[in-house]
Amino acid sequence: MIKVENLKKMYGSDEALNITELMIDKSECFGLVGNNGAGKTTLFRLILDLIRASSGKVTINGEDVTKTEEWKTYVRCYLDEHMLLSFLSPSEYFETLRKIFGLSEQDMENHLEKFSPLFNEEILGKKKYIRDLSKGNIKKVGIAAAFMGAPSVVLLDEPFENLDPTSQNRLKKIITDEREINGTTFLISSHDLIHVTDICNRIILLEKGHVLRDLKDEKEVMAGALADYFDR
Repeated sequence: MIKVENLKKMYGSDEALNITELMIDKSECFGLVGNNGAGKTTLFRLILDLIRASSGKVTINGEDVTKTEEWKTYVRCYLDEHMLLSFLSPSEYFETLRKIFGLSEQDMENHLEKFSPLFNEEILGKKKYIRDLSKGNIKKVGIAAAFMGAPSVVLLDEPFENLDPTSQNRLKKIITDEREINGTTFLISSHDLIHVTDICNRIILLEKGHVLRDLKDEKEVMAGALADYFDR
């Protein structure tokens, strides 16, 4: 579904990313881990055509992301709070997206109901702008927005950061349900190794822009391999 070929990103003489080949299949929950500067966010931004590669390409369903627009109709993401319209309330923001995606009011109601446990009565109807919410609640708004319109692919950068343990577990359930019920493909970048190994069936370990390990084993095996690396 997503194919990376000879993808390289340079900043001057510094190499931020260099991946010869990487395939991500439909319905995978794909985890991306590595220390700061490993190239995780760079890879996400290249997949989403937010920055241009120095060489190589990314295709989604055979479409070069730099040359077509169709893939944008079924790919969603949440990278950080700067993606949100922070001067709106959460309700106003969701209503804006509803109109952009052409969803009915019932579609929106059903979507927000699915996120009700994650919102925990702290998001909607509070008469607060997004910018005035806590870091965790801002993230909840962004994640819920990334699931709108029944996307085929969802990219989430550090989705568990700033969430309390209960919210982390509720988010894991939402991701797992979406993948199992709707076949959604997830790409999740995170420093939280426990949550990544809990929900991902495949994990890529990046080091200085290169793929160091491609793990597709049982959870315990993946967790052990990651622990060995990060405990060095």
